[in-house]
Amino acid sequence: MNTADLLQRASRFEFLSVEEGVYLYHNASTADLMYVANELRKKQVPHGKVTWQIDRNVNTTNVCIANCKFCNFFRRPGHEESYITDIETYKRKIEETFRYGGDQLLLQGGHHPDLGLQFYVDLFKQLKELYPTLKLHSLGPPEIAHVAKLENMSHIDVLAAMKEAGLDSLPGAGAEILNDRVRRLISKGKCGGQEWLDVMRAAHKLNLPTSATMMFGHVETIEERFEHLVWIRQVQSEKPEGHHGFIAFIPWPFQDDGTLLRKVRGITNNVTGDEYIRMIALSRIMLPNIKNIQASWLTVGKQVAQICLNAGANDFGSIMIEENVVSAAGAPHRFTAKGIQDSIRAAGFEPQLRTQKYEWRDMPAQLEEQVINY
Repeated sequence: MNTADLLQRASRFEFLSVEEGVYLYHNASTADLMYVANELRKKQVPHGKVTWQIDRNVNTTNVCIANCKFCNFFRRPGHEESYITDIETYKRKIEETFRYGGDQLLLQGGHHPDLGLQFYVDLFKQLKELYPTLKLHSLGPPEIAHVAKLENMSHIDVLAAMKEAGLDSLPGAGAEILNDRVRRLISKGKCGGQEWLDVMRAAHKLNLPTSATMMFGHVETIEERFEHLVWIRQVQSEKPEGHHGFIAFIPWPFQDDGTLLRKVRGITNNVTGDEYIRMIALSRIMLPNIKNIQASWLTVGKQVAQICLNAGANDFGSIMIEENVVSAAGAPHRFTAKGIQDSIRAAGFEPQLRTQKYEWRDMPAQLEEQVINY
């Protein structure tokens, strides 16, 4: 293999293999990876703007039986701190989100052993009846797989019922690393990698917009990172013509503060800023059929995320009015609407507010400027 040849093929939007991606990871310079990824971004997102969003992560419940070793957020059933969010809390948080210019809830929770399909159908319907313009970007493949198992239903039937009830899009949550060797070590109670991918195939058949993610920098090998990317690319290539499929890919480094992976196994987050920038660039190179690549400022901070905008990323994600899960493992960074726009401009780009489907939004006339920490 030859680095120059591989980068030339990548610049033509060719699909590189796992082995070729690993070769570039070990042999290509950061500057070369950034250059090729940036050129690909210019072709795929020619308007040159960097998009961002205002939304809020609200947790339906903190009860979970998946026992992920990187999660400090969950509580076991019956724990004194366990909860299921009530409708009055949703109303308060949604109305607050609207005041901050948001249009969407990212609703996620855990594998609650008693919350089946009817719970989510009723919740989505009630929220949409109360707030018809609210977008619900909710759950994720492991939660869909969990509900399907509880109900003895297919993934597509569960998703169809949720879509009819008001589900607008499906996050790429719970992907971590899709190889089952890794999943057995860090998230044994979640669905396997192939089931995660199958849930996304079902969502794409229903034309539910989805995103894909990767949490790296823990127990995975470099080969397993690139296997993950190739599997996601394959699912994207299978989506029905004209359907949304994966509209974005978001990689972020494992956050280790207080996690069982760190306390019991001594696994820490050693991902440097340079390595993250390289993985952003390689994500753009390895995923030529996914248009939007998001830099995770929440986990890597403003400065590294800004550099990523010249390394293939074209999206800065959300200001995240509220986020509890990743923050519980040590992600310390926060943005206001003004701060995220200023950071994009400082990196040399024009900020553009967007929806989950990457449609452009006008800035709200009234926009309260505050970040809430819960």
